[in-house]
Amino acid sequence: MHDVPYFDRFAPLYDLLLPETDPKPLENGLGRATGLIEQIVDLGGGTGRAARAIAPETVIFDASQPMLTQADSNGYPTVQGDVRSLPLTSESVDAVLSVDAIHHLPALETVAEEVNRVLRPGGVIVIRDFDPTTVRGRGLAFAEHLVGFESTFFSAPRLAQILEDAGLEAKVLDLGFVYTVVGKKTA
Repeated sequence: MHDVPYFDRFAPLYDLLLPETDPKPLENGLGRATGLIEQIVDLGGGTGRAARAIAPETVIFDASQPMLTQADSNGYPTVQGDVRSLPLTSESVDAVLSVDAIHHLPALETVAEEVNRVLRPGGVIVIRDFDPTTVRGRGLAFAEHLVGFESTFFSAPRLAQILEDAGLEAKVLDLGFVYTVVGKKTA
């Protein structure tokens, strides 16, 4: 995957340099699920930073082995793979998270279809990411491209449309430099 080498190198410092994840928006998004949430997968979950905020039993899915090594040392079960072809059984997951990572994932339309496949009916994907239509978002996108990332940032409405196109019922929960979008599997 295109940005993985950067995260391979950054893994030992990741938890030291990034702020803790705010649990409230994630809890609000997870609250839209129907039924119990027992199985959570964090796509692009890196070291488990988002999981620490809400659910210690979360499975961390990432393409970067050094990031997963950090997650494993933090006590999380991990799976290495490509988000375009999740090695998970259909309808086996109650919730999927992606925090500060969706812009690093390739072929987001394919990823959304895979998430729809693995979610149980009533399950949700909760995405927190950066809005490229804000001043700070444009600055972040510029900075990431300057250092070599191949990031593709999406506005909250565009991301919601991608989830809808994949068959999920999408809702924008909050807007700003960082936004939250939830997609729910209804059938």
